[in-house]
Amino acid sequence: MANHREGLAIGIDLGTTYSCVAVWQNERVEIIVNDQGNRTTPSFVAFTPAERLVGDAAKNQVARNATNSVFDAKRLIGRRFSDPLVQSDINLWSFKVIEGPSDKPMIVVNYKGEEKHFSAEEISSMVLKKMREIAEAYLGTTVKNVVVTVPAYFNDSQRKATKDAGGIAGLNVLRIINEPTAAAIAYGLDKIADSIGKRNVLIFDLGGGTADVSLLSIEKGVFEVKAVAGDTHLGGEDFDNRMVKHFVEIFRRKHKVDISVNSRALRRLRTACEKAKRILSSAIETIIEVDSLYDGIDFFSTITRAKFAELNMDLFRKSIDIVEKCLTDANMNKSCVHDVVVTGGSSRIPKVQQLLQDFFDGKELCKSINPDEAVAYGAAVQAAILTGIGNGKLKDIVLLDVTPLSLGISINYTDDMSVLIPRNSAIPAKKESNYTTICDNQTSMTISVYEGERARNTDNNFLGGFTLYGIPPAPRCVAKVKVCFDIDANGILNVSAEELSTGVMMNITITNDKARLSSEEIDRMVQDAETFKAEDDEHRKKVKAKEALENYAYDMRSTINNEKIGSKLAPAAKKNIQDAIEEAIEWLDGLQLVDSELYHDKLKWLENICNPITIYGKQ
Repeated sequence: MANHREGLAIGIDLGTTYSCVAVWQNERVEIIVNDQGNRTTPSFVAFTPAERLVGDAAKNQVARNATNSVFDAKRLIGRRFSDPLVQSDINLWSFKVIEGPSDKPMIVVNYKGEEKHFSAEEISSMVLKKMREIAEAYLGTTVKNVVVTVPAYFNDSQRKATKDAGGIAGLNVLRIINEPTAAAIAYGLDKIADSIGKRNVLIFDLGGGTADVSLLSIEKGVFEVKAVAGDTHLGGEDFDNRMVKHFVEIFRRKHKVDISVNSRALRRLRTACEKAKRILSSAIETIIEVDSLYDGIDFFSTITRAKFAELNMDLFRKSIDIVEKCLTDANMNKSCVHDVVVTGGSSRIPKVQQLLQDFFDGKELCKSINPDEAVAYGAAVQAAILTGIGNGKLKDIVLLDVTPLSLGISINYTDDMSVLIPRNSAIPAKKESNYTTICDNQTSMTISVYEGERARNTDNNFLGGFTLYGIPPAPRCVAKVKVCFDIDANGILNVSAEELSTGVMMNITITNDKARLSSEEIDRMVQDAETFKAEDDEHRKKVKAKEALENYAYDMRSTINNEKIGSKLAPAAKKNIQDAIEEAIEWLDGLQLVDSELYHDKLKWLENICNPITIYGKQ
């Protein structure tokens, strides 16, 4: 059987606005330039009556072919069409997006005179294939193996969809790794030999479409992620949108015309705004000038760095809030952070840097890595490690990443989340837990998988599930089922359940057959978990107290029905105990969750009555 990891492997940073490809060669990482001589390639795909264009060629013609030029596919990947964020973005894009099967967003273009529908995975695969071709042209050989990066807060569906895009592009995706973790490798690689002791490094990654923060400890080549936080819908594109909205309003006031309904005009204005945003990182004022923007009307205006900051201040502050959340999750004070590393194109914005520096009480930011190339650099290092082509320097690198959300199950439609893999657990990870039946003679068990931070499943996000059949009939709590969660290095989850006495087994790989969480939903889950922590703790307390009473009652019923023990009791005492057990079970069945103290009191009452069973059971 062929080794799927043989040959060269490349690292690809699949970005929202720009992508980058790198390779480990000649004992170092080389960023590969494209056919235009650029080190980054626009994540654009365009369809014309004659051909399909990808990269620079696609972006260069976007003004005259706006409706058939696709960008921001990363913002759609692994999402639902009904997602409010998708609906919001649709109003800003020049291309059309419709609802496909299973609430999947589909991109509509006209290609060679025909209407075509593409998923976000397909568009992303076209960008990945372009990056592969760039690498093959440079290396002079076929490339199959790749490490692809994703935002740290991408959920399982988005990661799986990204891996699928790689498969569509004909690539063997060795690993999906988090973007800030890849940037940390780029930052820490040259410092491994010189470092003494452990250094806590915070990676602030603000790109074109996503904001990611990771806190890592780096010691002797071990990169251990302590916590991640982020927003998969916050970045340079959103800053551009604010500018576009601002100038649309100015145009409307000046000329009494609303250009927001004209996709070509919007696209040309957006291009001008993106250029102005970049200029404002080094200048305090710039000009927006678009000839014949709409109906022959030329548009001219100016924008200052201060005005740009005012338009986006809430978004800038939101990115700093992510830093604070990451530190809180890691239980670390900001004074314990040795290095604050900025990466991602939008991290160049002066106001963002100022806010970040102010948060860390004036600490100097580390700008030693190229913000556009650092992620691809780290991906190339990881690719070299996985294929064994790195030198001794890479041999010592160990990468320990984490999962962004808690993963757990409910059994038989109960509403209580049983967590197997807590949030910010190191991955890959494998966790097992045993569960029992809840009814006499139960022959099947339904296992539902959830992600989230709340105590109740209804407050979390359903990922998938299955029913395990073939459980031998037995009294309640006798049959035991082992549930195993196995989350791989890509963050993709496999769940299995096995009935221990018979070996009957079922399993499921959580895929993106149904779209998953938006970043807003993830943020809401974490925020709700903090807001309602007291409520959740009280709910868990009640559930635990109820479970203790239930288990005791059924254990006692099973024990008293045992001939060896039951025969030692006087008939009247035996009946008294049986009546008390049935009364407790009936009381439980007729109740919703009540205060935990009531369950404790009932348990003490039942224990006092069942004391003779306990005595005989020990003899």
